[in-house]
Amino acid sequence: MSELKPSQTSVKNSSTRGAKRRLGLALLPALVLSTGAHAIATAPVIATPALLSAQDSDPNKMGWMQGFPPLMDKRVKAADGSFFTFPALRYSVSHMRQFMPTVEVSRGIGAPLSLPVSKKLDAAIDNLKFTPWDSKQSMSFADSLGHNYTDGMLILHKGEVVYERYFGALAENKKHAAMSVTKSFTGTLAAILVAEGVLDPNKKVAEYVPELKDSAFGDATVRQVMDMTTGLQYSEDYADPNAEIWAYSAAGNPLPKPEGYTGPVGYFEYLMQVKKQGEHGDAFDYKTINSDALGWVISRVTDKSVAELLSEKIWLRLGMEQDAYYQVDELGIPFAGGGLSAGLRDMARFGELIRNQGQWQGEQIIPAAAIKDIQQGGDPDAFAKANYRQLEGWSYRDMWWVTHNKNGAFAARGVHGQTIYIDPAAEMVLVRFASHPVAGNGANDGTSLPAYQAVADYLMTKG
Repeated sequence: MSELKPSQTSVKNSSTRGAKRRLGLALLPALVLSTGAHAIATAPVIATPALLSAQDSDPNKMGWMQGFPPLMDKRVKAADGSFFTFPALRYSVSHMRQFMPTVEVSRGIGAPLSLPVSKKLDAAIDNLKFTPWDSKQSMSFADSLGHNYTDGMLILHKGEVVYERYFGALAENKKHAAMSVTKSFTGTLAAILVAEGVLDPNKKVAEYVPELKDSAFGDATVRQVMDMTTGLQYSEDYADPNAEIWAYSAAGNPLPKPEGYTGPVGYFEYLMQVKKQGEHGDAFDYKTINSDALGWVISRVTDKSVAELLSEKIWLRLGMEQDAYYQVDELGIPFAGGGLSAGLRDMARFGELIRNQGQWQGEQIIPAAAIKDIQQGGDPDAFAKANYRQLEGWSYRDMWWVTHNKNGAFAARGVHGQTIYIDPAAEMVLVRFASHPVAGNGANDGTSLPAYQAVADYLMTKG
């Protein structure tokens, strides 16, 4: 979940109308959720529509779900899809478990390991200036937070918290939807299994999941799925009522199917019917179903769900402060493409683990080879064919976005403004949760990526 392609600049509202026409209100929650939770890939910078500001749409100010019971006009519901329409989504992204069934990513029962905090948080970061893309006017880092509807921002420098702020419905003890940042967790789990010799990236998917042998995934290699260079007949164009995203979302909807529904039930059953389009390995093509296919492969080789494996490999070992959770389909399968919710500090712990080549407090948690594989990036020529004009020179590897800039920065990215941005040269990990009214990151990249670079440059001057 990252950006909208040129043909996908029409966002949530038109998608929701199309979903209503085609599938009916009973399926709307999953469809709307997919609009937010599945990645949307976009090339151009998208103008933000005239909507309530971050301050005016603050969930606490608007009174969403306050009172016992809440007033009728302040209720946010899953059944009618209102839980994921702006401005209500500014509440729901921090309360996804309240609306959809989930499965836990356990942190265990031990005490959390400390996340070192600088003796004094760096107030100078708020005053850093940068110039947004396509603008001649400078902007401060603090102003960019409201501009991008930030719910939480945490910055680590050399492993210490130097900046931490919360807004809206989020707080240090709450969790937030990570959207397609989830994909980078899925990709990292696969990279770990490859480094451990459990998973062979050169084998065909069907060798691990025979149920997919007659689908488009059957003759794709695991590596092609990990890097999203598969040739699949699948569209995430939410403006198109006939796009495959709607059938996929209907299959994954955990709520009761409407009378007469004859489509696939669950994410895995949908994956079995995906048709091939184009050649595998030719071009990068961002499609969420790759993440769920990879989740199936991971589960098959480990005999664990991605939620269980993430707990075992990461959450239990980092001494996380909070359990995380995944949204699930009606069969209890975690949504590996966008269903994770977690705490801001725990996301920062994970980012610091990656920045430190898999080491955490003296222990090698992730094989260093897995991190090196992520950082090397994917095929630049394959990525260029996707025509991300604002991400020129980037690539995609193990479901991470690699900038190939002078600092070697790379990132996990999700719609509505979610990110884990890692800058090795600046020894910086920046984590943001947000609830931007426009899903595609093209709406906020112009005031986000330059801001991140400004912070990195500042931290490097501090030595």
